[in-house]
Amino acid sequence: MQRRGRPTGFTLIELLVVLMIIATLAAIVVPKFAGRSRQAQETAAQAQIANISTALDAFEVDNGYYPKGDDGLDELLEKPKDAKNWRGPYLKQGIPLDPWQNPYIYEYPGKHNEDGYDLMSMGPDGRVGGGDDITNWSTKD
Repeated sequence: MQRRGRPTGFTLIELLVVLMIIATLAAIVVPKFAGRSRQAQETAAQAQIANISTALDAFEVDNGYYPKGDDGLDELLEKPKDAKNWRGPYLKQGIPLDPWQNPYIYEYPGKHNEDGYDLMSMGPDGRVGGGDDITNWSTKD
């Protein structure tokens, strides 16, 4: 049996209207999720800093001092010569890179934490400063 009348299917106008609706929805939704990637990386860096800080504090409890020098974080993995009560390694997975694949910056004694150490990620731009650094000290605006 044949159908009579108008052929079935979508017109070009109907397809364009549907595409416009999808594009409008995408323009609203995509930016909301795009910022989540950076937020997730910042949260990961904060978690890694907290984990390294815990390891540094355990090292200090065992040895009576925080690791010193540019290679101070390496002392969390390998026993330094002057450590009498070293019970490491203090980090199971080694020293991680930050989420942007840059090394964490460690300094003891700290410039910001005078009674302790400074630990930071340079953030997405890979440079110290610029307002995107993630640190173990609080910054006041």
